[in-house]
Amino acid sequence: MDYNFYRNNFQSVISKISKKQLDDLGLIISIDEVMESIALKIYKPEWSSNPQSPLDATGRIFFSIWVNDKGIQEGKLYYNIHAFKLRTFKGYKIASRNFAERFRERFITEMDNWPNVSIQYGPLTLMEGWSELKIDHIEKETAKWVQQFLDISFIIDETLEHYKVQ
Repeated sequence: MDYNFYRNNFQSVISKISKKQLDDLGLIISIDEVMESIALKIYKPEWSSNPQSPLDATGRIFFSIWVNDKGIQEGKLYYNIHAFKLRTFKGYKIASRNFAERFRERFITEMDNWPNVSIQYGPLTLMEGWSELKIDHIEKETAKWVQQFLDISFIIDETLEHYKVQ
């Protein structure tokens, strides 16, 4: 896999996203090499058990788009939302299964906008899907998913709010 090619495509997408929209939503975007994949991740520091180091926190929620050798062989570009070890979030009392169910109840109204998406996972993967990997359309597809996630990111905030300790 040509890591630089995919990293550059993801970087190109990031450069075109409205900084104001990201700031207004409190979201951050990063590109990382993870588990032999190149992944674009979108997250909020508040969606982690350690807001000073949200990508390394034990507990964290993030959206990702990734490509790896398996996906290339299958002709698929993947995306998902992960929610890891939510019980470690300070100021919240969260049971991961309950959080996943509550999130999915709200997300189900948005599913038609996400190709090949499924919510039939355990509590760590809130949703996951894929689209056909077309090299000449990777930036367009990635940009579409980024914007769609920005449009639904409030669902995570609303779901977390339900579990905030008063």
